[in-house]
Amino acid sequence: MIEARGLRKSFQTRKRGKTTAVDAVVGIDLRVEAGEIFGFLGPNGAGKTTTLRMFATLLPPDGGEAVIAGADLLRKPAEVRRAIGYIAQGGGTWDDVTARQELVLQARMHGIGKAEAQRRAAQSLEAFELADYGDRNCKTYSGGQRRRVDIALGVVHRPKVVFLDEPTTGLDPQSRAHMWDMVRKLREEGMTVFLTTHYLDEADALCDRIAIIDAGRIVAEGTPAALKREISGDVVTVRVAAADAEQVGAAQSTAAQSTAAQVTTAQKAADLLAAEPYARSAEARDNGELRLAVDVGESAIPRIMRTLESAGIELSTIELHRPTLDDVFFAKTGRSLRES
Repeated sequence: MIEARGLRKSFQTRKRGKTTAVDAVVGIDLRVEAGEIFGFLGPNGAGKTTTLRMFATLLPPDGGEAVIAGADLLRKPAEVRRAIGYIAQGGGTWDDVTARQELVLQARMHGIGKAEAQRRAAQSLEAFELADYGDRNCKTYSGGQRRRVDIALGVVHRPKVVFLDEPTTGLDPQSRAHMWDMVRKLREEGMTVFLTTHYLDEADALCDRIAIIDAGRIVAEGTPAALKREISGDVVTVRVAAADAEQVGAAQSTAAQSTAAQVTTAQKAADLLAAEPYARSAEARDNGELRLAVDVGESAIPRIMRTLESAGIELSTIELHRPTLDDVFFAKTGRSLRES
């Protein structure tokens, strides 16, 4: 349903009188099958929205090619637009217009006759649980209700492919769960869903397959379960206790100096543990934590505690968990997605 090869995009920036090119998307290759919910997971600024805007024909690629719903992105953009629905992160509802009016207008803009447009608007209000307030102005809606209107507008013409840019950003947990149900319903109605997100739980719970993007490049692709299986064994996360700033030579203790000391101690702990036979890897993070990959966490934890105690390093917390998508991201990039 979606196939891209070598897709790339850069932007010109000007600083101190000098113009330079910044690569936003660098040679993306991916394939999305019909009927999938495909997640594009990555930190802010990784290139997710740029890629989505290229797929939606809103931004011309600098190179590469893509075919969406059988139509060539570069040669037949009008055909692509007829086959897709695009829901931007910022939404597109007007304050002083009702959801019903917006839906009818959107359907009419897609060439649907007046009577059919009104019928589809009514169907959409029911399907997205908007019927009780569909004749009120959109400015009276909650964030979750307004986001549902956004999605209804994007699919009123029954597209083959739906592009959703960060569909649950800013929503409370209950509204997020409701939105997930709406996305699953789109697939049940035969649509292929391509969504961007930086929420790990969203990608894990909702998507059939995901691609992880960082700095404009895809660094991993597969089902969430398969990607997590690549991180064999267990993961142990250790946080060292807050240290006195004197440990980093500070004359006066401040919160920033104490944090710096904590980070320094975490790096020392990581260096010690990396040499232990039970640790396959040990990486310090920028928040005073370190992450260890081990074969069997239950037996490794007592040994970790003894090693650090012998070195005079005090622990604040130590946790054992099975690999997550954040561990996958960390393994591919050396950073935590939660902190990016």
